[in-house]
Amino acid sequence: MAQLLITGGAGFIGSHTCLVLLQAGHELVVLDNFSNSCRTSLKRVAELADLKENDPRLQLVEGDIRSAADLKRAFSSASGAQPIDAVVHFAGLKAVGESVQHPLRYWDVNVAGSAALLKVMQERGCRTLAFSSSATLYGLSEQVPVTEEAPVQPINPYGQTKAAVEQMLADLGASEPGWRIARLRYFNPVGAHPSGLIGEDPNGIPNNLFPFVSQVAVGRRSRLQVFGGNWPTSDGSGVRDYIHVMDLAEGHLAALEHLLSHPPQMLTMNLGSGVGHSVLEVVRAFEQTSGAAVPYDVVARRPGDAAATVADPSLASQVLGWSTKRGLHEMCRDGWAWQRANPQGYRN
Repeated sequence: MAQLLITGGAGFIGSHTCLVLLQAGHELVVLDNFSNSCRTSLKRVAELADLKENDPRLQLVEGDIRSAADLKRAFSSASGAQPIDAVVHFAGLKAVGESVQHPLRYWDVNVAGSAALLKVMQERGCRTLAFSSSATLYGLSEQVPVTEEAPVQPINPYGQTKAAVEQMLADLGASEPGWRIARLRYFNPVGAHPSGLIGEDPNGIPNNLFPFVSQVAVGRRSRLQVFGGNWPTSDGSGVRDYIHVMDLAEGHLAALEHLLSHPPQMLTMNLGSGVGHSVLEVVRAFEQTSGAAVPYDVVARRPGDAAATVADPSLASQVLGWSTKRGLHEMCRDGWAWQRANPQGYRN
């Protein structure tokens, strides 16, 4: 059992990871400012984990990762005044289009916020961190499937900030002994907990395919836009590597437990399924699973999109013993269970 600080733990990936960590016996302090999340997600995590109200195993500190005072409050909130053993760092902004419009905000939150977190970790003697990175930093990789050796060549400010934090972590790990760091490069997290109690609830118009598809299916939005119908793929739509959010959460558990039980090291690895699905394949699978129609229009390609992006997840399998267990059917089934039970998200 470890005492863990989870930044951004009320968000989509954070809430599912909190549940998996609690079920594995760890105790958590969650730091979140609720800029793109909701307190209700953590209440439901507590319910799913069978925790009573105000259970010390799940504590919430409302605050911002850019604030040293908020970070220090979080580090001082661990159960029984025990020190924090490790940090899982999810907090940050993640919309590619928004990052192009507001790059300074992204550099401030994602990079300056990470630097503030690392400074407090240094002060508190906490040297174990799992960082929420992204396959976005590979840019338009010519290599498919993409290995961790592929060039880091992001093409938008969001990807640039993830690459910058990865470099910061590499510099920090080289500057002093004792750091245990995992840089986890996600591909496309989708789905929800099978209970339908927690899931993805983006503010405003979704930036990713799955929440948009599910919102069209439930009647919240009228039609889906498919960006490009003439890609060099089997059906002309773009191909991506989708990973069930519960598989991703279990990947964080595996990475943390590896770091805590091994000598100091720097891990850099993809978390993906290694299987590509086209946009139209996802639409058909969602319609079949939900029984609901997902009308769509094929529109022009977006600048910066690639025909296909698929992970090579073999390193995570070799080092962590982790691989995905859930396929496209489970992603659609669980995502639909969440959306059907929560048509307006946590705002129901």
